[in-house]
Amino acid sequence: MESFLNRYRNITVLLLVIFAQLVLLAAQVKNDQDVRVIRVWAVTTVTPVARVAEFFRGGGAGFFKRYILLHDASEENRKLREEVGRLRLDNTFLRNEISTADRAKALQVFQQHTQSKMIAANVIMTGVGANANTVYVNRGSSDGIMRGMGVITPDGIVGKIVAVYPSASQVMLISDPDFAAGVISQKSQAHGILRGQGNDPLCKVDYVRFEDKVEAGEVFYTSGDDRIFPRGFAVGVVKSAKDGTPFKEVLVEPTGIQHGVEDVLIIMESIHQAIPELPPANQPMYISPAPPAATTPEGQATTATGDATTISSGTEADKLRSIYKSAGEAQNHVFGTGLPGSKPPDFKNLPTTPGGPPTKSAAPMKPPATGAPAPAAGADNPGTRLQRQAQVPTPETPAKSAPSNAITDPSKAAPKSAPPKQIVDPSKAPAKTPAAPPKGPGGQPLE
Repeated sequence: MESFLNRYRNITVLLLVIFAQLVLLAAQVKNDQDVRVIRVWAVTTVTPVARVAEFFRGGGAGFFKRYILLHDASEENRKLREEVGRLRLDNTFLRNEISTADRAKALQVFQQHTQSKMIAANVIMTGVGANANTVYVNRGSSDGIMRGMGVITPDGIVGKIVAVYPSASQVMLISDPDFAAGVISQKSQAHGILRGQGNDPLCKVDYVRFEDKVEAGEVFYTSGDDRIFPRGFAVGVVKSAKDGTPFKEVLVEPTGIQHGVEDVLIIMESIHQAIPELPPANQPMYISPAPPAATTPEGQATTATGDATTISSGTEADKLRSIYKSAGEAQNHVFGTGLPGSKPPDFKNLPTTPGGPPTKSAAPMKPPATGAPAPAAGADNPGTRLQRQAQVPTPETPAKSAPSNAITDPSKAAPKSAPPKQIVDPSKAPAKTPAAPPKGPGGQPLE
């Protein structure tokens, strides 16, 4: 090493002097950011080393905290699980409260629109085993409940009270085989008796006559014949209706217990109400007004008034409707108000244009008199026939024969054998020339 330094001593000294000079210059010179160059060099050199050192330091510390010091993780997880469970219970309770409030509001609105006196009740227990089709409500004899009262919801009937206790009552659901209630269909007014089928969610309607027309989708209502439910409460929707002997086989899906039973209404005093009517099949239809009147090629709009020229606007159906409406107004007939068997309007005389005069039907033509020319068949249109006056011969012109398309009166026709008389004015008659004197044999006049 000493030999190397001794050998290159001058070069080494020169390099050290140059390096020292650069360091001194870097310590004095500043860059554009007003930072000394030597500081920039130092930071640039140290930064990669610092990054590597920080990576190993942070990774080691994190590994030590996450995987070695875990004495607080289990306690923290336990607290978080308890908080999540408490929040879930609060959420479920609030949802139930909202649902209860909605059901209570629905019951209140239903009571306001029903004339029967009712009291609200909550289902507190459901029967099991042989009593699977029964429930218990929190209303009893202390609330005025009696055996045989009907139980309903806004969606439909639920059942009837079969046992009463001081603070509770037992309700037989309509799905029980021993349940029965009088029902009537909305559309065809078919009477029957609703019975449950045990585990089957559908109920059947017995004693529906064979000739009664019951269709799927029709709604059944209580008829009031059973003296339990007043007339007019919904029962269910028909799912199938088949012809049987001697009665129809009708299955109904009850709407009162379709979504479960939680809040119910007990009928204290029954008041019959009318069965809702079906909407009319032929409902009124809105027809927008006709477009503005069309214009003639010259740019002038025309209307349909009397004999004036008319350019109708709209489709052909609108024109035909206007024509028939004009015919009805002319005959004082209002469409859609006549009873079955009433006399309809006469459509034989229809105007050719909306608002125009009605056309006259072609009258049978009388046979012409003897010697008079017969008019040509089909010469005139019955809708546009015009009465033409027969031409009368004048003194100056001879009589002309009537055209074939003229309508002449046979009684006024002039006979062919009688020529017209000519009246001659004496002042216009030519003067008479004197007669020539008689001539002799030689052509000389005789004196």
